[in-house]
Amino acid sequence: MKLEAVELRRIDIPLVRPFRTSFGEQITRDVLLVQASTDEGTGWGECVALADPVYSSEYVAGAEAVIADHLLPRLFTQQDLTARSVGPALRGVLGHRMAKAALEMAVLDAELRSYGISLGRYLGAERARVECGVSVGIAPTIDALLDEVGGYVAQGYRRIKLKIQPGWDLEPVRAVRDAFGVDLPLQVDANTAYDAATAPRLHALDEYGLLLIEQPFAEEDLHQHALLARRLVTPVCLDESVVSAAVAADAINRGACGVVNIKPGRVGGYLEAVRVHDVCAALGVPVWCGGMLETGIGRAANVALAALPNFRLPGDTSASDRYYAQDITEPFVLVDGQLAVPTGPGIGVEPRLDVLESMTTRVRTVRP
Repeated sequence: MKLEAVELRRIDIPLVRPFRTSFGEQITRDVLLVQASTDEGTGWGECVALADPVYSSEYVAGAEAVIADHLLPRLFTQQDLTARSVGPALRGVLGHRMAKAALEMAVLDAELRSYGISLGRYLGAERARVECGVSVGIAPTIDALLDEVGGYVAQGYRRIKLKIQPGWDLEPVRAVRDAFGVDLPLQVDANTAYDAATAPRLHALDEYGLLLIEQPFAEEDLHQHALLARRLVTPVCLDESVVSAAVAADAINRGACGVVNIKPGRVGGYLEAVRVHDVCAALGVPVWCGGMLETGIGRAANVALAALPNFRLPGDTSASDRYYAQDITEPFVLVDGQLAVPTGPGIGVEPRLDVLESMTTRVRTVRP
């Protein structure tokens, strides 16, 4: 294909309830959407960077700038552009994986649409539906937490994940276990909030039968994760630490984790996400699909990825109404705790243009 233009669209989409983690609270999402126009058709991508550089060093405005000023000039020179050529073409720009992932996704969507092939089929999906978990933010009170968890259990979610931080860990986990019993699949996510001084609080979580403890320490600190993994019965899962298949292999070989959370934006795109999946499968480590509060565009692609065989735990591929009263695509609806894998060409969904326009705050078109 030949890339002819790229539209960078910023939208502001409100959350149905505030979502609080150890690094801050979100009330709305400032989302960067990428629409790639080629001589073979168009494709959509979604950048998962947050408004501020708190989850990673990337942030929305920075991603928009690096795409326009540094990444697109390299792609516009490609005479035979494919999704697999995006990574090598952008290798000269260091980092900025979320920005690169958004571009790769848009090119991949356009390419697959031109061939009439679904993303799931292309990536190697083996299931028509995927089991869904839900991520529960830090609540203002224990009662509020139990009300929220109870609502998700009633909706049929197959797994509950609690966000934790020092001082909000043992009590909420104990309360959820007491209220919903030991049969509820339950895990926790620290988003790097702990260190050696607060690690003993994590040891105390062993008695609650958790599926895993996700990313307790700083992303660079594989040593501390390996020490914790040796001392706990509960598996340690890495999220922020895993930025590539090579890093995943290194972390597993060091004993730093027994489970890996794969987020395509964090590792630089869906093609690298598949490589992470394959490496983990070869080393006998299960994976699951993380979420970044994606709209229906990003959610469609994540659901397709989560249908690959080594995704053996329910992911954060929640229904649209978990986060948004109105999604920008037809909503993803939970049925018996599962979401259907899109079967249409490319990512298999289209934005609802009227909804998209109502949420748009900025549009910038970049051409060669």
